[in-house]
Amino acid sequence: MAHDGAEMQQGLVLADLTELTEAALSPVEALLAEATTALRNEVTVDGRVSGAALERQQFAAHALSWLATYVEALRQLDAWAGRLRDAGKFGEMEALILQIGFGEYLGQIRGGIPMSQGETARLQDLGLAWPDGAAAAETLMARGNTAAARQRLVELMRDSHGAGTFGATGLDDELEMIREQFRRYADERVVPHAHDWHLKDELIPMEIIRELAELGVFGLTIPEEFGGLGLSKASMVVVSEELSRGYIGVGSLGTRSEIAAELILCGGTPEQKANWLPKLASGEILPTAVFTEPNTGSDLGSLRTRAVKDGDDWVVTGNKTWITHAARTHVMTLLARTDPETTDYRGLSMFLAEKTPGTDEDPFPTPGMSGGEIEVLGYRGMKEYELGFDGFRVKGENLLGGVPGQGFKQLMQTFESARIQTAARAIGVAQSALEEGLRYAEDRKQFGKSLIAFPRVAGKLAMMAVEIMIARQLTYHSAWQKDHDKRCDLEAGMAKLLGARVAWAAADNALQIHGGNGFALEYKISRILCDARILNIFEGAAEIQAQVIARRLLD
Repeated sequence: MAHDGAEMQQGLVLADLTELTEAALSPVEALLAEATTALRNEVTVDGRVSGAALERQQFAAHALSWLATYVEALRQLDAWAGRLRDAGKFGEMEALILQIGFGEYLGQIRGGIPMSQGETARLQDLGLAWPDGAAAAETLMARGNTAAARQRLVELMRDSHGAGTFGATGLDDELEMIREQFRRYADERVVPHAHDWHLKDELIPMEIIRELAELGVFGLTIPEEFGGLGLSKASMVVVSEELSRGYIGVGSLGTRSEIAAELILCGGTPEQKANWLPKLASGEILPTAVFTEPNTGSDLGSLRTRAVKDGDDWVVTGNKTWITHAARTHVMTLLARTDPETTDYRGLSMFLAEKTPGTDEDPFPTPGMSGGEIEVLGYRGMKEYELGFDGFRVKGENLLGGVPGQGFKQLMQTFESARIQTAARAIGVAQSALEEGLRYAEDRKQFGKSLIAFPRVAGKLAMMAVEIMIARQLTYHSAWQKDHDKRCDLEAGMAKLLGARVAWAAADNALQIHGGNGFALEYKISRILCDARILNIFEGAAEIQAQVIARRLLD
């Protein structure tokens, strides 16, 4: 069914759409300010935000976090449209993404934001009501996300399928060149093999790791003086996005080096930087992060693994779990308690603990160290392990920064980059789900026509594209903040929170489009669904992330 511009836009084409979206921001920003003040008053005791009071108000606090995330997401979607308009790149597809995105997210703010499948954040949870007189917002809610707009967006997506992202990203030419390079690499070297690696639960071949090293993935953001490429966090986002679109395991290989390099850059001694960073950048050594322990989860302050001084060295005893890519790596960024008198984050230290890479027959050959694999649903390309340390020795020179008790502070410095990177991986997984869903909907015939001809199938695909662009712009914004030395823990947390939900929704809807075939292991979407599920858990579960965002908003 054909649509001309006026019918497609349901009248919005007659106005300046970006003026409408800009005007619609004001009432929701006012709602956010009102909600923040009201909740702050509820949880403030003796002039300070009380942790106990905040926990009692946890649902309201998390509702505030989601409201703030939606408001920031709409700001960044509006800013994206403005940049494209100024550059003469704001076309029909972009206008549709903008109006559908605003129409839907404004409608959810008014009616209820889904925090999970069974939890909805509503304005009344925050003691608020939708404001009167929000004319621009009302127009967008009534005429933005219409069936006709979604149908037209899918028609445009079908025409551009295989050309990359759906809608202009707003990035500069250099970043788009990087995207194209890694999209091509993923399509040629990752996509044809990823599903087989997953089904056989195999480690990603070392050949792929060597190729990524040659492409500079492991030294992408490491300064040139230390052998890296010295590129921006935005470039890291684009690379992670495209590699994760191919397979989240491949997209996550760079995360190990990103976290390790950030730890060393922020907290290492000059000697540690000179020794470790060039090796990380070249891929000569592969790192793994060893933080989490059984029964602690996100409560890193209560870690029990201890490191005791023995001469110049340290001896580590304890257990760790959910350690990604542990077997064949060369160095562990290992968090342990060096002050036995402490029971919280104080007294924790970070070590650059060297180990010998293992083999299939002997995964952990280093003395004082043992481990076993944790079998998982998805995210399989690097494998997950439980580790045990009993008399494991670490050289004294490998205490990060050379001063004990700094470990938690050093780790906190990496959270912005880690969460930006996780948001980027989520976008890649979501994009993969969308492309699989679109391809299947075009090819599969039912009742004499392609599935994509049915409005609810087309609508699912349209909303995937819209939400992916929203999450993408929020992630790009957090990377821009990081690149310009601005604090961005709030924005990075929001990008991770929203991106993970978008990835799961995209994978779930793409599998639904596949119907019964989606439940068959032979179809890629079954893997993508399993891979998407972890994004709401690692690097801070969604509930923890919402709590962190709320605390930042209220402090």
